[in-house]
Amino acid sequence: MKVLVIGAGNMGLTYSEGMSNSPFLGKHKLRIFDTDPEKITALKKNPKYKVYENLEEPLKDSDVIFIAVKPYHADDLFDKMKPHINEEQIFVSLMAGVTIESIQNGLGILKVVRTMPNLPAQVGMGVTSYTESEGVSRLELLAVRNLLDTTGESIHVDTERDIDASTGISGSGPAYVFYFMQSMLEAAQKMGFSDHDSKVLVSNTFEGAVKLFNESDLSPESWMNRVASKGGTTRAALDSMEDNNVKELIKEAAYAAFNRAVELGK
Repeated sequence: MKVLVIGAGNMGLTYSEGMSNSPFLGKHKLRIFDTDPEKITALKKNPKYKVYENLEEPLKDSDVIFIAVKPYHADDLFDKMKPHINEEQIFVSLMAGVTIESIQNGLGILKVVRTMPNLPAQVGMGVTSYTESEGVSRLELLAVRNLLDTTGESIHVDTERDIDASTGISGSGPAYVFYFMQSMLEAAQKMGFSDHDSKVLVSNTFEGAVKLFNESDLSPESWMNRVASKGGTTRAALDSMEDNNVKELIKEAAYAAFNRAVELGK
């Protein structure tokens, strides 16, 4: 399988790193294209990649093409790609808010897989939701899923609406976690802890809580009840959050991201 990644930004490089170690590439090196001279120079030093400065050459015979550019570059990129592609190739989009139909129309092709990755893919713990156009066969979709799984886990969804919904949960979700972490860090520092100790307190608490959740069948609510006792310190904190409607505000934030994803798709 010959795989080409167009765009060496954060997500493009993240998936390139994961896929370059994949057995699905066989003897072929991962192909990667970018227009930034500095990135090209750096990429050429990595023996796992075959780097291109001219898009025409790798486009013609690549089997799977990952498009990892900013959405506002899509139309211009499609114009450059269109003369050099064919209908047997599979196009995998990492672009937020760009619909399958717009990619099909822009490139004049049928086989498109639209994805929503997230930032933890950089450390092999990402979650990527994906859905496909009617032109993609089951075997082709399985091949794409295997490639996506090189950066963590993937979840197949039925519609592009589900892609937008996953944007509000997993795509934007790491920022919500960082927001909560930042608040706890600031609280710890205000209480007198050093920057280092504040980071240890907060990061280990998050990591430990997630590990407990993943290794049991208990719901988050059940775990909260295990930590909190009537009249205790944890109950005081949880009551404060309930009084300030924090749970509903978090839900509203997730829906705000979801609705914005829908708007971008229009």
